[in-house]
Amino acid sequence: MDTGTHIVMGVALAGLATLDPAVSNDPVLFNAVLVGTIIGSHAPDFDTVLKLRNNATYIRHHRGVTHSVPAVITWGVLIATIIHLFVPQVNFWHLWGWTAFAVFVHVFVDIFNAYGTQAFRPFTNKWIALGFINTFDPYIFTLHVAGIVAWIIGANPGITFLIIYAVIILYYIKRYMEKKEIVKTIHEFIPDTTEIATSPTLKQNYWRVAITTPTKFYVGIVEDGHIEIVDEFEKVPLPNSPIIDIAMQDKNISAFLSFSPIYRWEISAYDDYTELRFIDLRYRSKTYYPFVAVVQINNDHEIISSYTGWIFSEHKLQNKLYVGDSPV
Repeated sequence: MDTGTHIVMGVALAGLATLDPAVSNDPVLFNAVLVGTIIGSHAPDFDTVLKLRNNATYIRHHRGVTHSVPAVITWGVLIATIIHLFVPQVNFWHLWGWTAFAVFVHVFVDIFNAYGTQAFRPFTNKWIALGFINTFDPYIFTLHVAGIVAWIIGANPGITFLIIYAVIILYYIKRYMEKKEIVKTIHEFIPDTTEIATSPTLKQNYWRVAITTPTKFYVGIVEDGHIEIVDEFEKVPLPNSPIIDIAMQDKNISAFLSFSPIYRWEISAYDDYTELRFIDLRYRSKTYYPFVAVVQINNDHEIISSYTGWIFSEHKLQNKLYVGDSPV
């Protein structure tokens, strides 16, 4: 989920924690739990700081180790321990329990969007991306804000958020059933489909899909249950060539391939260099595919420039690849 939703979830979980008698009967413990759930609900995304290093590092590691099984356990213990140093009189186990729950909820809800997480590391590095809740879902966010407002004006926070989370669970079931129906429709429309990546949008009835068959990639939209194919690409394996071997050694290409399961590639030869481009097919925006990895290799088989990340125009991509006449 997005940062804003994770933060309001942290506040909501503190409200839910008032159902715990130890928390509701101890104002100091409640305040400690409030701090713990707010920090805990955002802690796994502290790896966003990796963007300061470079996009390749961020893409390779974001929602990776910080969302893993050991990290979920460690975040809860670390945050609760630090808070407990400032308020040693409160019950540590209740503080840790609600803080750890907030961390778990963060990682759990992230698996339902199209980006996903490596939540089962170290058992597997596979990305878990169920793709039926948008990264920012206005309904989920609004329900949390409404609950917080109700709490401020006097509603019982425990009961309020218990009801809200019951509604959200029903909403998740609804979205899951919608995705299931979309998958069924696609298999009927393209019988040899082997893989489907779904990306819900802010519109409840509008989804983006990327479809893989043994020979082709299809990119489409599903609106009101009706599928429309908007792009079609031949599924062509990468050739065996020195250019490909060199490109695979580049950190930006490597990071992209470690994350993207459905992509196409294209290679372009110019007078002074050859460009290899990988394009993720899951995130089509209007007529553009914004998540890419590009490497440029000169005639001496040296990497002169590369980039991976989200970019929304060819002009901006070229600016990322070059500053003046110097490669970046």
